[in-house]
Amino acid sequence: MPEQNSLNVNSSDQQTLPFDLPCVPIISSQNANWDNIQLAYYRQPPYSIPEHNSPQHVICINGGKSVWLEQKIDGHFAADRSVPGDIGIYPAHLSQTASWLEEAEFLQLYLEPSFLELVSYELYGCDQVELPPQSLLDPLIQNIGFALKTTLETNTFSSRLYADSMAQALVVHLLARYSSQERFLRNYKRGLGKQQLQLTIDYIREHLDQDLSLAELASVAQLSCYHFARLFKQSTGYSPHQYHIQCRINRAKQLLKEDKLSIANIAQTVGFANQGHLNYHFKRLVGITPRTFKLQ
Repeated sequence: MPEQNSLNVNSSDQQTLPFDLPCVPIISSQNANWDNIQLAYYRQPPYSIPEHNSPQHVICINGGKSVWLEQKIDGHFAADRSVPGDIGIYPAHLSQTASWLEEAEFLQLYLEPSFLELVSYELYGCDQVELPPQSLLDPLIQNIGFALKTTLETNTFSSRLYADSMAQALVVHLLARYSSQERFLRNYKRGLGKQQLQLTIDYIREHLDQDLSLAELASVAQLSCYHFARLFKQSTGYSPHQYHIQCRINRAKQLLKEDKLSIANIAQTVGFANQGHLNYHFKRLVGITPRTFKLQ
């Protein structure tokens, strides 16, 4: 079974990139402490990327206007106009170059090969991953990419569990849809055991103010990340991230009724980045703002 590694995209010196781009990312996951996926959003002038081999799988999403793009990947040349929403999948360790003649805006997702191998092993019992280079339109990949960008913009320092969940969903989708290997899904119909579920719930409730990771919760249940996330949802009806948010809101409701802390202090106590973040999730799940709930 493969080991899992993490990666880091440095927004200042781009030390993980095998080449230099003219401009640093507008936003990146450098300081978000994400484990399984990294993100960088760029706006770059016309440029030619020299020949290089990326150590990570890279998914590139055109987030700006239409641009003429010339590429050479593993010795194969291609030139075409990239339109907004176009996605390129660039497997690790393939020789590649790229150039564009207009300002380009794009979102890049970085995945370690070992992470795909790990999910493949947990999902299919096979850690061999063949992910061919390809250009495509895929609304799910696009939505995952921009959802991760949004969470960085609104909640950089409390987003690990969400990023882990999205990374799992992305990799499962990539393996099922775009891997060139035939795969047979393992079938797991049972949820978590009663003790596993209670230990996990207790751990979440005791660490509401912390930026939990999927690996941390999976270790409590003594399961792999993929199996834990799948079985947890079968048991509760919620993903671990959704359940964590719900527990935070439930605790916030208790504290609002006690009326001993300000709403800003309650947000900090239950682990939200700020009062606005609490307001957003509280109104989404309860239907009213924390202030209105407090005055009832």
